[in-house]
Amino acid sequence: MIEGSLEQGLKAIGAGLAMVGALGPGIGIGLLANGAMNAIGRNPDTAGTVQTNMILAIVFTEAIAIYALVVALVILFVL
Repeated sequence: MIEGSLEQGLKAIGAGLAMVGALGPGIGIGLLANGAMNAIGRNPDTAGTVQTNMILAIVFTEAIAIYALVVALVILFVL
């Protein structure tokens, strides 16, 4: 009974540590949006191009956070 509880606890700790990988993309998306807003503020005529590129970069950055989520779910439910 105790060994099962220890195993569950270690799985939870591992899943939590795997989600630390979502910290980088969160910071990256914030910096990306900051740069895009600065670019649009300096040259409003290019807002459409900047917004398109910003959304594409956010999608690629968010994929890394989704990978971290998948790893955490695998740790919790498969291992």
